[in-house]
Amino acid sequence: MTETPLPVTDDPRRELADFLRARRTRLRPQDVGLEPGPRRRVAGLRREELALLAGVSADYYQRMEQGRDVRPSEQVLDALARALNFTVEESRHLHSLAAAARTPARPARLRPPETVPPTTLRLLRTMPTPSVVVGRFLDVLAWNPLAGALLGEFTELPQEERNLLALLLHPEADRACPDRAATVAELTAMLRAQVSAEPGHPRAVELVGELAVRSDEFAAIWARHDVAETTRGRMRINHPLIGEVTLDWDAYPMPGTPGPVLMVFTAEEGGPDAERLTLLAGLLNSPGTVGE
Repeated sequence: MTETPLPVTDDPRRELADFLRARRTRLRPQDVGLEPGPRRRVAGLRREELALLAGVSADYYQRMEQGRDVRPSEQVLDALARALNFTVEESRHLHSLAAAARTPARPARLRPPETVPPTTLRLLRTMPTPSVVVGRFLDVLAWNPLAGALLGEFTELPQEERNLLALLLHPEADRACPDRAATVAELTAMLRAQVSAEPGHPRAVELVGELAVRSDEFAAIWARHDVAETTRGRMRINHPLIGEVTLDWDAYPMPGTPGPVLMVFTAEEGGPDAERLTLLAGLLNSPGTVGE
């Protein structure tokens, strides 16, 4: 296992430097029309090659990767994003990190725990499909009875342990989630986007440190600096009572920015997965109450 946790830095310049370095080393010369050449001693592009592609000086780019106090313009950031073949989300993330690096450090402030409004709990009770409220860092804050039946023993864990990533990084999670590895990568990229929005958040520091110590898989994925602002996806679950079911999920932001999101799992109407959900709903002994 990983001996030391991967820290969540509260220095935006360091986060920007790590992001650029991770992306540069993953890009092969042939990906950007360069000849690989013999005897390359570094993975991916050299700093000088990336600087040339982006039209900036090698010294300036090196200072960015060293976390020095540089303030790249929007044009420089756009040029780097093009040179690194960034997606729209990655480019947006790069600009966000640079903006944070240009902002003077703010004094620490109190961060109240995430809560679910009573009106949202009432909404959950009325929803006929599995639905959960997930916090900024993928903590499960509330769920309706059908989601509780789908998640099973997870709902019995102490509140501080109810986290979607922690659930999928459990040693036995492969049996319950056949596409677990892909889902873990997707959720980790989502977590990265949220962590970067507020570096040094106590819950983020705690969670990333714990997961990195417990899971080499998470540590390796986290070090890749993948980022995504995913709002929908698909999850395949092997449930002990109804067998395998494939559900689509959509995330709906709740009032307050940033804040929790409502994740709703649905199946195509009239299909076998919808029939299995109906079967699971029928197996519930009683409507129960919304978990929290």
